[in-house]
Amino acid sequence: MNSAGSKKNCTLSHKEKISLIDRSHPDISLVRQSEILGVSRSSVYYEPRRDPEEIRITRAIDEIYTHRPFYGSRRMKDALADDHGIHIGRHRTRRLMRLMGLEAIYPKKRPKTSESEPSHKKYPYLLCNLAITRPNHVWGTDITYLRLENG
Repeated sequence: MNSAGSKKNCTLSHKEKISLIDRSHPDISLVRQSEILGVSRSSVYYEPRRDPEEIRITRAIDEIYTHRPFYGSRRMKDALADDHGIHIGRHRTRRLMRLMGLEAIYPKKRPKTSESEPSHKKYPYLLCNLAITRPNHVWGTDITYLRLENG
């Protein structure tokens, strides 16, 4: 393994560096810790602002999702307007649902019956390079699936 590849694996993201800072360390100040980790001091002290309106909307989305987890962003937008009087667009609703990790629960696409089971053996097609030049040279048959009374 080359040194560039190992360095890439050892570097920490900005959030990981910030999480390493010990705010109550008795000997090393926050300024010094930020210098050692290579992050700016302002990012150590930064606390994201929480918009009270967005908090209200996310709580309403959470409440609706708890009762109706099959709602997508379109129906969620309508339910917000009807149940809580919150009128926001579908894209904002979708963004907030994504941030909250919510996804509509619905039956996912199932494979068709013609798709083969991966564990089953696949036999080669032996006639692919054969030139069929006369009658009765190659025979074929059709096995049709018929459900019978006893299986």
